[in-house]
Amino acid sequence: MAAKLRFGIVAGEASGDILGAALIKAIKNKHPDAEFEGVGGPLMQAQGFSSFFPMERLSVMGFIEPLKRLRELLNIRKSLKRRFIDNPPSLFLGIDSPDFNLNLETALRKAGVLTVHYVSPSVWAWRQGRVKKIARAVDHILTLFPFEAQFYKKHNVPVTFVGHPLADQFPLARTEKQLQKEESRRNLNLEQTDTMVALMPGSRGGEVKMLGQAFIDTARWCLQKKPNLKFVIPAANDDRYEQLQALLNDNAGDLPITLLRGESQKVMMAADVVLMASGTTTLEALLLAKPMVVAYRMASFSYAIISRLVKLPYISLPNLLAGKKIVPEILQKEVQAYVLGPLILERLGNEELLSHLEKQFYSIHKELRHNASDHAAEVLLLMIASNQASYSS
Repeated sequence: MAAKLRFGIVAGEASGDILGAALIKAIKNKHPDAEFEGVGGPLMQAQGFSSFFPMERLSVMGFIEPLKRLRELLNIRKSLKRRFIDNPPSLFLGIDSPDFNLNLETALRKAGVLTVHYVSPSVWAWRQGRVKKIARAVDHILTLFPFEAQFYKKHNVPVTFVGHPLADQFPLARTEKQLQKEESRRNLNLEQTDTMVALMPGSRGGEVKMLGQAFIDTARWCLQKKPNLKFVIPAANDDRYEQLQALLNDNAGDLPITLLRGESQKVMMAADVVLMASGTTTLEALLLAKPMVVAYRMASFSYAIISRLVKLPYISLPNLLAGKKIVPEILQKEVQAYVLGPLILERLGNEELLSHLEKQFYSIHKELRHNASDHAAEVLLLMIASNQASYSS
């Protein structure tokens, strides 16, 4: 691999920027003169990445906003396609953002560029026919979870499970987790003897609208049974803080609920149990070995459609990773204080249940802990070496 390596990378959101920065660092440890360009955020740029467009221009969600910005997004993709075909990189890597990246990857691969996609689209959950498009778009896919790799192998798509970077960041040992809990409690001005429940109703306005009041009602229900409980809500951002503050002002002025700006990881570390919306934070709770109750609610019409499309027995990552129900999932009309409250109290006092849960979380954590960035870098470098060898032979 004598020639200087050059990577084209497109990351469209903050989570992709985190993955991209760690991967660039891992590659540069072996090839300090490697070059990286495309679209990325501040963390990638801090590693020497050259971004042709601001990453936030790709960070669109929902159905309406992408349509409003369709012309701009198509022009960005056209520009990247032309640039990478005219001056092909050693390898092109799309990080997540499948709606943008898969079409770009397809075009580049047709032009002879080696293409890889990092972070599987949720094709294993719904619209499984999309796997054919993925197979046409990429030479290889890197997955964060083992069940994703199993799905691609079943469909004969070249795949490597590289592990999840979060699993590398959190300690495995119980003693280290306990030290984290004690330190987080000191930082949050909580007593070590306090019994604290974290309430995490989601990072989006719609999630908080659907779950916020139910979580507050659950806190009130629990306090009637255990008056010494304390509750902490870490608001995901300033907008969620204002939304939650209004809810608390209207409905919970008499309750011992502390609202914080950010600090979600610290609050989870300090908690004895977490009541949370389904989402990626459930993985963090698992890696912190926190007992949890997972809830989700959406508009009835949307749920009727989604429930027919999704082909999964569970909604939360802990249950998907375990392949069985190890944490409660409460959905739709069942998201009520009289349902959630008993589940929380059970996880505060049942040592046998907690010990069993801790063992299962440990097993999953260990499975996901693969030095993900180094593993991903190794796969990419081997692919480039193999591709160069096939050209020279």
